[in-house]
Amino acid sequence: MKKIVDTWYGETAISWLKPASALFSVISKTRRFLYLSGKKKVYRASVPLIVVGNITVGGTGKTPLIVYLARQLLHAGYRPGIVSRGYGSNAPAYPFNVKIDSPVKHSGDEALLIARNTECPVVIDANRAEAVKSLEQHHDCNVILSDDGMQHYAIARDIEIVVVDGRRGFGNGELLPAGPLREKPERLDDVDYIICNGESKLSFNKPDFVMTLKPRHLCHLLSGEIFPMQHVIEEIVKSREKNQDIDKTEEIGKHKVHAIAGIGNPERFFSSLCDCGFDIISHVFDDHHTYTLQDITFDDEHEVIMTEKDAVKCMDFARKTDWYLRVNAVIDEKFIESLLAQLKTFSI
Repeated sequence: MKKIVDTWYGETAISWLKPASALFSVISKTRRFLYLSGKKKVYRASVPLIVVGNITVGGTGKTPLIVYLARQLLHAGYRPGIVSRGYGSNAPAYPFNVKIDSPVKHSGDEALLIARNTECPVVIDANRAEAVKSLEQHHDCNVILSDDGMQHYAIARDIEIVVVDGRRGFGNGELLPAGPLREKPERLDDVDYIICNGESKLSFNKPDFVMTLKPRHLCHLLSGEIFPMQHVIEEIVKSREKNQDIDKTEEIGKHKVHAIAGIGNPERFFSSLCDCGFDIISHVFDDHHTYTLQDITFDDEHEVIMTEKDAVKCMDFARKTDWYLRVNAVIDEKFIESLLAQLKTFSI
């Protein structure tokens, strides 16, 4: 899979897959037309629904943005609920209400991470219309966030937010399976907001906002202990200046660490750790990988640092050497001001 992804984000397409991409284009355009024209049934929620998605395959930063939006909406006095496909989940029944203590095998990694970081109602179902209905029936929400529902046209949306990977952009510009695109870039002309995860050289026909994923804390899987990243960096700098390890550094991790990532764009995570002062030994796994203890066990004493998305799948066999990096989305305040102003135009 990694080889295919590397090709997608290179300069050339997999030529023998281009006919399949042409067929994919016809099918996706036809499907969208059928929903937008009313020929296929579309479910409209009783409250404003905000879709957060992308037009490419792989990690663009939707999950941190969903968490950011939920927190901002709560702060503004709204009662947000969140729906998601629940990729990788195997729930007893669907729709499934994800709680902070739900087994990850029932919820999937991303939905559990969202529930734990927002404490908002989270409902998963591959049929997002059913998830929305469940929220309406069982929770007092006055706004709904749909995680990765851009192409799920069976639900009506009042606001569309698309996330673009600032570094990788649209890859080779080809539709699936020859490239990473679910829809062509022209689709962005129809959305309400474009969020670029990181600085980008891409140009759009409307203003875009830059999102930065800022490392906030290093969290211990076993104890739950949290260290602010600024403190971690200061300790690393101090110990390097002294050319010796100090007690605090021994607690929070040695300079050389194993970096674990099973996400759509692992290089972003690895770069963050390097920027924080760590000397990393990187280990890449497929997105949504199901971990075992053997996956994160190595023949040395170096600490292990993983993403928070990976951490929710490693809690059951966590050791004293295991940590995860918590990041927060940081966006220009003008974005949330505009979004809240737009929300006020709806009758809630």
